[in-house]
Amino acid sequence: MNDAVLTVDQMRAAEQAAMAGGTSEWELMQRAGAGAAQWVMRVAAGRPVTVLCGPGNNGGDGYVIAQALHRKGYDIEVVAPVGPKSETAQHARAQFSGEVATISSLRNPVIVDCLFGYGLDREVGGVFAELLEKLAASNCYKIAIDVPSAVHSDSGKVLGPLPQYELTLALGAWKRAHFLMPAMGSMGARRLVRIGLELADMSADFSARPHLTAPSQDAHKYRRGLLAIIAGAMPGAPLLAAEAAMRAGAGYVKLLSEHSHPDAPAELVIEQGDFAGRIADDRISAFLVGPGLGRDDSARERLERVLARKVPTVLDADALHLLDRTMLDSADPAKLCITPHKGELAQLCATFGIGAEGKLDRTHALREATGLTVLAKGPDTILQSDVMTSFFPRGSSWLSVAGTGDVLAGIAASRLAAHGNPGRACEEAVWLHHEAARLAWPAFSAGDLARAVKPAMAAFL
Repeated sequence: MNDAVLTVDQMRAAEQAAMAGGTSEWELMQRAGAGAAQWVMRVAAGRPVTVLCGPGNNGGDGYVIAQALHRKGYDIEVVAPVGPKSETAQHARAQFSGEVATISSLRNPVIVDCLFGYGLDREVGGVFAELLEKLAASNCYKIAIDVPSAVHSDSGKVLGPLPQYELTLALGAWKRAHFLMPAMGSMGARRLVRIGLELADMSADFSARPHLTAPSQDAHKYRRGLLAIIAGAMPGAPLLAAEAAMRAGAGYVKLLSEHSHPDAPAELVIEQGDFAGRIADDRISAFLVGPGLGRDDSARERLERVLARKVPTVLDADALHLLDRTMLDSADPAKLCITPHKGELAQLCATFGIGAEGKLDRTHALREATGLTVLAKGPDTILQSDVMTSFFPRGSSWLSVAGTGDVLAGIAASRLAAHGNPGRACEEAVWLHHEAARLAWPAFSAGDLARAVKPAMAAFL
């Protein structure tokens, strides 16, 4: 089962539900602090630790962490520029048996940030901003508790000085900021500390690692899925996509192209001429349209013809610039998935009259307006399918090279041909893409990445 990713309101509701069921706020704070303390001790390994405590319940978590470490014999420094304000945080402060300072030089080798938690909704200033600036400049191992103290939990927006943390410990549940840029880029490793909350029926989740299955014993190439990739003005991009698709599970990959491809692998079938007849083949399980397609009238006509077939299809690159409401009206949106990067997502929102700001809100609004499955790719990849929003582990920064999006599209189309489910195909594609990047690193080309899809598949069988 995937882990839920909560908004601020959903997290508060989950905590309130736990308290209504008989678990006190103090008990929840003890569970969170004790769980976080285990991680702090693991990385501190006996070294002195400084805990920065704010005035709210995140600061209360800090006092619980500090007391847990104090009982284990750690040299603990607690710094709180302002005293605790909430009743539960005040109780946590009273349970801490050590001294509390208002200022510090922050020279301990491990520093834990408990200044502000998931409820922050305003700019961080004054003494807290100064403390975060000092933390950012400190040469230490930095741990953020729940979310970093200058981060807006629902949007990932930065609201003040943001240090680079080595570890972020989410308390109770993942928050949206854990998977959204720019905040995500400063969080380091992210780990979840469970505190016993009931998190059923949530609208967003952290994608679980997929398990792929081998073909059935009576499988043949068409039953495993025939994928047709539509080429256009530029031959390189669709060939890259095909290289990846052949290694991602489809039984048969065809490239419909008017170009010659002397470097194409022998096992890739390339067909020319009679485009309408070629795409009318009832054995085709899925299409990929967009990489290298071009944006002229010929490209538009090809896209229109494919969409009218109402076969499961991945749309990428140029197809995302050509797609409009008229085309969509003649298609079956439930069978379509799109894979836009930031610029393409903005273009699609303009095309469909969507005024939302921010990647998360745009993907949701685009899904609502079109019925498409939306895979908004990037360092903070977001999948919007049906009523669920899915977030993913951060991929390798080595993916920032030309052509890797074509590879992702090829993987997604291959998975779509294999089983026909757009959301599932996109989810599997992201994990395979990330694993291929891990195997191909460092400084790989898109071709290297496509060839790494085969060993990546083995990791999920």
